[in-house]
Amino acid sequence: MNSPEEIFEAQGKKRWAVVNTTAKDRIVKLQKLRKAIVDRQQEFYDAVWADFHKPRTEAWLTEVFPALEEIDYNIAHLPDWMEDKPASWSWMFPLNRSVSHFEPKGRVLIMAPWNYPFLLFIAPVAAAIAAGNVIIAKPSHKTPRVSALLESLIADVFAKDEVAVVQGSGAEIGDKLLALPFDHMFFTGSPKVGAHVAECAAKVHAGITLELGGKSPVIVLDSTKIADAAKKIAWGKCLNAGQTCIAPDYVLCPRRLVQPLAEAVADNIRKMYGDTEEARRSSENFVRIVETRAAERHKALMEDAVGKGAKDVIGGAEFCDADARYTPATVLTGVTPDMLIMQSEIFGPILPIVAYDSLDEAIQFVQARPKPLALYIFGKSERDIDRVLRETTSGSTCVNHCILQIENLSVPFGGVGMSGTGNYHGVYGFKTFSHERNVMHQGAFDPLSCLYPPYYKAGDKGWRAKIQQIAKKILG
Repeated sequence: MNSPEEIFEAQGKKRWAVVNTTAKDRIVKLQKLRKAIVDRQQEFYDAVWADFHKPRTEAWLTEVFPALEEIDYNIAHLPDWMEDKPASWSWMFPLNRSVSHFEPKGRVLIMAPWNYPFLLFIAPVAAAIAAGNVIIAKPSHKTPRVSALLESLIADVFAKDEVAVVQGSGAEIGDKLLALPFDHMFFTGSPKVGAHVAECAAKVHAGITLELGGKSPVIVLDSTKIADAAKKIAWGKCLNAGQTCIAPDYVLCPRRLVQPLAEAVADNIRKMYGDTEEARRSSENFVRIVETRAAERHKALMEDAVGKGAKDVIGGAEFCDADARYTPATVLTGVTPDMLIMQSEIFGPILPIVAYDSLDEAIQFVQARPKPLALYIFGKSERDIDRVLRETTSGSTCVNHCILQIENLSVPFGGVGMSGTGNYHGVYGFKTFSHERNVMHQGAFDPLSCLYPPYYKAGDKGWRAKIQQIAKKILG
């Protein structure tokens, strides 16, 4: 039972046993998964450092802690989530009882990305377990050490006919998995690959959740306190070296504040990672880029921008080292929409700042582009903040900070339009991997029996005819 097809077939035989597990059964599974994570977390820290130089504290903050938080939230709330939810009373059928019944979707495919290879694997797997599914999960081949750990960890906790990890590149294994008739496919990655996943899911009529990305803007308002905004933007942009789907991609800033903001962001980068470029490059706190090709792309984007008139306030293309997978933390001013850096998601520690002359202009800039996964607003004017919220759309929004909106598990996380389809976290993850089934229980008296054929005709007599006559008047 090693090929995707063999695992899929075995899980098909096991699915009904898993479907009918109780909340207590599923909680035991989640507790075992949690213990395995806690016991082996040092292995993860070593693996993610080897894969792309992610420091232990950042790995704990952005991967281990939120993964455990997600599991704990599922454990605490699962019995309530699994309870049938009574529907409102129907005047037409007063003795009938309707409920929303949550049942597992069945066989689930989860395809995780490389940028947060542990969290974005464990969180949907935990949600799918809580919902009572059998699962095939594919980690990213770009983080081989973390992927090997995940395969070993899952194998220690679950039998393959319940939860299995399949490794390999998208071209090698991904398309084989996508050809199988799963009941639900959950993918985190790029919009381009997401479109392919959606196409494959449509062929087998599978449900889909697509957690994608895009160019998430920061709108700095005239009322912004620059020192506060700069510190938070610098942190959000440099976290994981900008390799975060909800990282601030670019900043829209009032023209008079562009230079003060750029210099303040640069100062905060120096405080966090070192005063000099050499110090920042050697810092153990600064994450590397996942692969050489991505670092080469970052250099090309910066060279194009500077060649078209942009200026680097800190960092710059000359400090890129693709062989070392190092892209320097960079702040660019004088950025214009025609530059390549404004054409696609950066996914690196480069912050372009685009000047605007009126809030109308900034809002129109966002409106004219695909719907982002996240949007950030900095400022004190509630009127302007409310206006931006009313006149833009995004998967999520955070006001006066970055990234933090994903932490609250009582609200959904997901994209909109090109940035994603569906959502998860907390109960929304449970619902994503569940089918909400409408179940009606017929009461002792069936009022509809009065309306069975033969239907009322003019001149008919008797109580049944009178009821049909009344019904006919009501219904027109």
